[in-house]
Amino acid sequence: MTPPRPAAEPGPATELRRVTETRRVRNRSVELAVFESGPSDGETIVLVHGWPDTHALWTHVVPLLEENYRVVTYDSRGAGASTVPGRTEDYKLGHLAADLFAVIDAVSPDRPVHVVGHDWGSVEGWEAVCEPDAARRIASFTSVSGPNLDLLGAWARENLVRGRLRGPLAQAVASAYTVLFQVPRLADIPLRTWFAKHWPAFLRFFDGLDPADVRTGPTLASDMVAGLQLYRANIRDGLLRPRRRRTDVPVQLVLNLRDRAVRPVGYADYERYAPNLSRTTLRSGHWAPFSHPGELATAVARFVDTHAAPATSSSEVSG
Repeated sequence: MTPPRPAAEPGPATELRRVTETRRVRNRSVELAVFESGPSDGETIVLVHGWPDTHALWTHVVPLLEENYRVVTYDSRGAGASTVPGRTEDYKLGHLAADLFAVIDAVSPDRPVHVVGHDWGSVEGWEAVCEPDAARRIASFTSVSGPNLDLLGAWARENLVRGRLRGPLAQAVASAYTVLFQVPRLADIPLRTWFAKHWPAFLRFFDGLDPADVRTGPTLASDMVAGLQLYRANIRDGLLRPRRRRTDVPVQLVLNLRDRAVRPVGYADYERYAPNLSRTTLRSGHWAPFSHPGELATAVARFVDTHAAPATSSSEVSG
């Protein structure tokens, strides 16, 4: 296991947001770099990034929220200034959800928080909110471009059995790159030597982003490679052996209509598993936190205000 990396200093290459407090949160052998800003008595919003990002993903979103809310971001295991486990099994969703709960317990032990997840951060959020006692820690969940893998697997299987091929095939085409990510070392060299050096330009091609809007951390190359373990640890089990999952936590599903990685059709029947679910659409590609930060922040703030968190006792949360 690689030890935690020191937090990078903001600089021209990263242009990280202003941070008013930093801390390290431990979940067993993993230390997570946590960054906080905003009023201490505001509703707490925890923003969770995906692959291959760090907390820098939220650079444009945080300033739009921190005046009225306490905003928490962190580098997930395997990324940025957090611990980089070496074993594939250390990246299973159960461990990632435990990381999220550890952060929540550290920053808001007496009051549930509002979670916003993007990409694998959203997949992680779905894992957490489907846990039986999730509502004691999570007041609401906003999901951006990251499905519940069990629900995705169940949806694909049900549609294939009934001969409804169009939706599953559309998502299969969009996710074809993940097959390459399953093969050890196959993607390592191109990710380190080309994609990490040209990531903003690639996102212009793939997602229609202005490269000037893209923010990355100085650990991008190593984060890209370490993060491949997320795909290897979780996708096959989620799609081939889906579990029965549901949540009563209020969920806002942000559908990015031009998302080329996660197709909106895969969310068709989520209300069956998340009865307290609402939908918001953005005319965005996959990386909405870069391209549409204002619209995303507005959607998050509106949802948070609708589901303000009641105070709970610390013993209730930890129990």
